[in-house]
Amino acid sequence: MAASVLRLGRAGLSRALFGARTGSCYYSSAPTTKLLINGQMVDSTTSDWIDVHNPATNEVVTRVPKSTQSEMEAAVNAAQAAFPSWAETTILTRQQIMFKYQHLIKENLRKIAELITLEQGKTLVDAEGDVMRGLQVVEHICSITSLQLGETLPSIAKDMDTYTMRVPLGVCAGITPFNFPAMIPLWMFPVAAVAGNTVVMKPSERDPGACMLLAELAKEAGLPDGVLNIIHGQHDAVNFVCDHPLIRAVSFVGSDQAGVYIHERASKNGKRVQCNMGAKNHGVIMPDANKENTLNQLCGAAFGAAGQRCMALSTAVFVGEAKEWIPELIDRAKALKVDAGDQPGADLGPLISPQAKSRVCELIQTGVDEGAELLLDGRDISVKGYENGNFVGPTVISSVTTDMTCYKEEIFGPVLVILNVDTLDDAIDLINNNPYGNGTAIFTTNGATARTYTEKIDVGQVGINVPIPVPLPMFSFTGSRGSFRGDTNFYGKQGLQFYTQVKTITQLWRSEDVSHTKAAVAMPVMK
Repeated sequence: MAASVLRLGRAGLSRALFGARTGSCYYSSAPTTKLLINGQMVDSTTSDWIDVHNPATNEVVTRVPKSTQSEMEAAVNAAQAAFPSWAETTILTRQQIMFKYQHLIKENLRKIAELITLEQGKTLVDAEGDVMRGLQVVEHICSITSLQLGETLPSIAKDMDTYTMRVPLGVCAGITPFNFPAMIPLWMFPVAAVAGNTVVMKPSERDPGACMLLAELAKEAGLPDGVLNIIHGQHDAVNFVCDHPLIRAVSFVGSDQAGVYIHERASKNGKRVQCNMGAKNHGVIMPDANKENTLNQLCGAAFGAAGQRCMALSTAVFVGEAKEWIPELIDRAKALKVDAGDQPGADLGPLISPQAKSRVCELIQTGVDEGAELLLDGRDISVKGYENGNFVGPTVISSVTTDMTCYKEEIFGPVLVILNVDTLDDAIDLINNNPYGNGTAIFTTNGATARTYTEKIDVGQVGINVPIPVPLPMFSFTGSRGSFRGDTNFYGKQGLQFYTQVKTITQLWRSEDVSHTKAAVAMPVMK
């Protein structure tokens, strides 16, 4: 099936991945999203569906099923049945599949990006970046033959050796957010699968298309039936994943409330859990920073992807005289083009839904009501030809204090809040008192300042003149404090540790005859 799907154009691709059109008059133009169970794309038998809208037009582009209990059970059972043979598959075979998989992702990068733009609203160039950052994880795990090495210590005692090996867990599950429809799934199932696990994925019900195409490409690469399965839904699907006794590990990226819930529920059921959650990322601007570079970086990190990134630099902390640069920051923000994601020259597209737009606008208004200064207001923007879209333009709120709602809440829109402090120590204290610890950045040309900041700041990921310091996959995504709950972080060494367990083998091969000795009943002491 995969080969024929990949030869189709955009419309045909959507039909092939999402299924036949329904007979309903209202939905006569909307295809339905399929499930992936034991290597087969199948139609759901549910009577409960979720509409997926193009955020630029709010037209329905597909309908996602709320998977039935029997369908979800079938997905887990397929994963469980596939696990023994997949775990015994040689690591070189798994590596070769990943080599082919990364090649197929590169070949189809544009098609994946188009699906992201259609369902999520990102600009095409940003959507391609979404895919590329996930692809880098796949490329890194092609070195699985080194990553999964154990440790050996020969002759730890007389005639005794000890060694370790990393072995797969079994069936793992992933729950992904709407804002990175390709990158986050690629943080999860390729890492789990290359380590010998089987996987049940629940992509976001708001934009499942990229994950579905990535699954097709994985099948094309040679991933056996049952190794990757996909269910759809909302709360019931999440509870199913957290509760099912055959699922050994759960990965989640999303909001605070959902992350706390998933971590607590899945942990109580004895599962490994990793949850990336909310964020309030601060950028500290020192007076000695390179002004041109800093202002451009701030605009890109605050307003890119319409602010719908967990690593968006949503809070600027201007130190001392650096606040004099704020008018020039406003000028740069005004120059950004807001448009549908597939339109040439678009810098930022729409928010994911009308509800998201409403929430962002309400949070902007709280800043005004609580005494902040609205320097740039993007709430009333209208995009010609896309008047029904969920657009909010770049917005800048200044004179913000830490007790304001617009500071305490993660806005998740193209909104930059600005705070002013007198010294670097003031900035560090402000950030360390915030409950989140996902990412931060400092802009400076002074090495001593940068060193002080990195040593004193209590945040998982720190950028020095780098506004979005998401580590490349040879490292791990290391958000901390209120931004992360779980056992180990995503991808890199910690990601592989999450999806494997260590088995320790101690072996004894006597080099001399000991048949004349008597049984020892005391606790053995190795010598």
